[in-house]
Amino acid sequence: MRDQFYFWLVLILWNTAVFCLYGLDKRKAVKKQWRISERSLLLLSLCLGGLGAALGGHLFHHKTRKWYFHLVWYLGIFSDCFVIYLVWRM
Repeated sequence: MRDQFYFWLVLILWNTAVFCLYGLDKRKAVKKQWRISERSLLLLSLCLGGLGAALGGHLFHHKTRKWYFHLVWYLGIFSDCFVIYLVWRM
């Protein structure tokens, strides 16, 4: 039971961090400052950050025109669901 609590806590914190990074990158894009690389954003999204990335992308209107970001967001959400399913079965 305690392990599941920590799993949910880490998953929520991770997705919140990815969400915030999308907002930070959008702010830096508007100010024409140094940005977070697309590769980093995609990797964070794919590594169980799909929900935070998709929400951040849509809320901040960031990277929504690029098809591969949409693909990785949905793959990230799928990986979230798959890992949640595996943990739930334990």
